[in-house]
This record gives sequence, structure tokens and C-alpha cells, in this order.
Amino acid sequence: MDSGHGAALEGFASFHPALQQTRHAPPLNTQWEKTKPEMVVSLIPNFNRQMAESIRQILPGTPFVTILTDFADYPPHFWIEPESDFVICGTARDAQQAYSMGHPAEKVFTTSGMILNPAFYASPVIDRFAVRESLGLQRDYTTGLVMFGGQGAPAMADIAERLDGFGRLQLIFICGRNQKLESKLRKMRFRIPVFIEGFTTQVDRYMQISDFFMGKPGPGSISEAILMGLPVIVERNIWTLPQERFNTDWVIEKEVGMVVPSFRHIDRAVERLLEPATMARYRANAAAIQNRRVFEIPQILESILERSKGGIPAQGLQR
Repeated sequence: MDSGHGAALEGFASFHPALQQTRHAPPLNTQWEKTKPEMVVSLIPNFNRQMAESIRQILPGTPFVTILTDFADYPPHFWIEPESDFVICGTARDAQQAYSMGHPAEKVFTTSGMILNPAFYASPVIDRFAVRESLGLQRDYTTGLVMFGGQGAPAMADIAERLDGFGRLQLIFICGRNQKLESKLRKMRFRIPVFIEGFTTQVDRYMQISDFFMGKPGPGSISEAILMGLPVIVERNIWTLPQERFNTDWVIEKEVGMVVPSFRHIDRAVERLLEPATMARYRANAAAIQNRRVFEIPQILESILERSKGGIPAQGLQR
């Protein structure tokens, strides 16, 4: 274990009792002995080696499965470990990383994207123009959705200032639980139509009435926007989380949006995006990406479990 990973593990253990003393994993051993799981599935990074070693020690033959929820791994000791029995990936990039670590093809499953809330697939058909009007927006203005996760971000106010005054543009701001940001935006005097929301469970509805997305390059927010057919504008610079840097490469590779070095350049990026040919190309590329991972994974896990019980190795799903 490298020193950086050891420090991270010690810090995490201080507030996560289940992983205290993880080098020998007594709490984990006790958990396995008590519950006797038929399979262990991890959707968190950093501790997969310790969990895999622990389950192998207490319940030999019980499959340990790592499901990556990032577009790519950030080795060493982040997502993929040699000790994992199976790895479920969301992109060709992280599948290749698993192969490079020595995982055989029959133990690596490549799905069609990131895990999303099933609500995004069951969104009712709405009259997007009528909903816009109900929020005080214009029916036919190009609508941008600005969202930075559940806690918002100060950059949202900067985006608001830089885009205020664009002709036939309107913005929806989802501030999450950041009441200070929400209050600041509500006090601003906008020249363009805006709608400001705090925390909401209806992100899919707001995406339905939007034309493009602006926010952080997180795997969830990018994937949600693409599923809903929205081109994205995200930021990449020295402060971008290491595990999220590949997400911006993916946006460029798939031609589903733009990557800016700073949201100080958002006005120029939006101006380019609003060119009809550019918008049409990005929207078509987004629509062509069919992410069904949330429905694929249960079938994969069932296959692994059945084959493990029968002593037959599960075969990797390639896409």
C-alpha cells in the first residue's frame, strides 16, 4: 500500500467504523461471519483491496465485484484492484485499465454508461413549452440548465453575470442545498428570463425543458444530461478532481459538448454552442448514446452469482 493511500485509509477509518483496522479487517470479518453474503458488491473506491482480501479470508469462493461509477479509474489503489474477482465498467477506457491490471476478459463486464436514477428513464411526456411558461420563462427561448450537484457552486453566480444579456437565452439555476447561493441569485437583477430553484428531486423534469447543460464534469451530471439529449459545457483545469479529468476527454471524444478551462469563458462557449449547426450536431450525438447500465447491472450480477454457485466462470459482457 502506498503512503498516500495509507493516509487516506487512516483518515476514512476515523469516521467509518466498519473499516477501522482495515489492514487486518476484524470489523469486516465479523460482518461477513454474521451475514454470510453470497456476493459482495462495491460501488466505492479506495478500499476494494481490503474488502476483497477480507471476504476471501472469511468466505472463500464468495465473489467480490467492483462496479466503477467513474468514466475511468485513477490508479493506483482507487477503483480497480487485482484482488477483485469481477469488475463492471462503464466505458471502454476503464475496461482497458482492468485488462492492463491483469483481469481476464471473462471477468470484466463493459456496460453502456454510468448508473442513473431509473426516474430518468420513466419521465412522463410533458409539454416543455407549457412548463416553461408556468415557471415564468419564454416558450421559445434557448434554455440553459446550470447545476453543480447538491451543494451548488459559487461559479453559478459568475455564469449568471456573464450570460445575462444574451438575446433569446434563458437560464434555469439549480442551487441544491446552497441557500446562500440561492439567495444571491434571487437578489440579482437579470435582463434575461431566469428560474431559480433550491434542492429538488425533479432534475429530470428541468432537463426535459432545457436545451443544454452547464456544470461540473461529474460522471452523474454529464450522464444525466446526455441521456436527456442535452449538450454539455463543463470545466477542466488544475482544480478538476483527478478521477473526473477523463470525463472531459470523453465529452470531446464523443462530440457531445464543450470543455472550457474556466467558466470565465462561458460566454464565448455558449455563443459557439448556439450556432444552429453546432447545437444540432451535439444534440444528435447525445441522442445516439444509449445508456442502459442501471438495467444491465442486475442481469450481470445475477449471471455472476449463478455461475459462481455452479462453478462456471461468468463471461464478460462486451459492448
